[in-house]
Amino acid sequence: MACPICDEETVVKYRPFCSRRCADIDLAKWLNGAYATPSQDPEDIEKALDAVDETQQAKPH
Repeated sequence: MACPICDEETVVKYRPFCSRRCADIDLAKWLNGAYATPSQDPEDIEKALDAVDETQQAKPH
């Protein structure tokens, strides 16, 4: 099995990763929101659209 971060061979202690470093990189991606599951909830979609509108209005032109 290959590590999902660097494609090296995995180590049982850190499975499915090859090292603590790769495990920490993966954890950081989860914590920073790099990994996300899309929502189909209409309220979430409205909130996301509102956030985009606010961001666009806040930028000076």
